Parts: sequence; structure tokens; C-alpha cells
Amino acid sequence: MKAKYLTVTYENIEDLNLFDEKIDFSADANSFSSFLSAHQPSGTKLRGMKIERTALENQVIQKMDALVEKVQLILDMRKPMNVIVKLYPDKTALQGAYFNIYKKKREFRAWYIFEYNTIYLNVQDLFAEMLAHEIAHAIIDNYLSVKPPRATAEILARYVGKHLNKKAKVY
Repeated sequence: MKAKYLTVTYENIEDLNLFDEKIDFSADANSFSSFLSAHQPSGTKLRGMKIERTALENQVIQKMDALVEKVQLILDMRKPMNVIVKLYPDKTALQGAYFNIYKKKREFRAWYIFEYNTIYLNVQDLFAEMLAHEIAHAIIDNYLSVKPPRATAEILARYVGKHLNKKAKVY
């Protein structure tokens, strides 16, 4: 499923539906999307209902575009990008993905790999600030011509997670 900035992959429609329920974020007056298109207000979610794949994907695309644009606004880093977001159904599947890449066991809730330009997520353990944190890592790495030190990128990503639901200053 392709959004403006992200390509989301998932194993089954139930994972995408859970992802949609967990990411409670929509465009507001402080995002770029609100000026360009009409998004569904957050009070009109289709939670708990089985909706057809196309409608669900469109709803998730709107959320993802709005979320990326809010993170870009917070960081004041705007640049076209296409980051892959891989959704895994649970902690075990996510840990299996980590093991397949690094050949060692670690318990991360989510992570971003610059070399693959990919965010890895467990849909059962997810919320908007966590996703925004990982998106911030992708934006920082794709925006700057030289990757910042790990600690610097982490400080910026944590800043985004903390300020996601606050009004961002526009410079």
C-alpha cells in the first residue's frame, strides 16, 4: 500500500485494521495536508467495523501522510522520501525479523534501518508517538546529507514523540 511518503506492507487485513485502530492521528489545522485536502475528522473513525480493504487502506494512507507531514513540521525538515513500513502481527514475528537481519536476538518494540530505508513495527504494541519517533529517524537520515551521531538523532526523535500532539511552531 503506497502513501505519499511511505509504503506500508502487512501480512493480513487484520494487521492493517489493528494498525488503523492503534494510530489515533489525523490531519489538523497544524499540518500541511489540512490545507490541501479534506481528511476524515478524528471523531468519525471506522473502529470496530469490518470495512473493505480499499476504504481501510485509504484511511490508513490519510493518517500516514498527516503523521509524516506533522513530523516534518516539528523537525522543520521537508524533503520527498519513500520509506517502507513493515507491519508485523506480534512481538514474536518482529523479533524474528530482527533475527533474520542481524542473526542475533534482541527485543525492540520498533526500529528504523537506514540501509534498508525501512521501519519495522509490531501492530499489537504500537501508538502514534512511537511511530512518529521512527518516522523522525527516517526523516532525519533522509534529509541530512551526513547522518548525525546516533545520540543526536535519538534526541530529535524523542523530541518529536513528545511534541506530536502539540501545536508546532512554523518558522
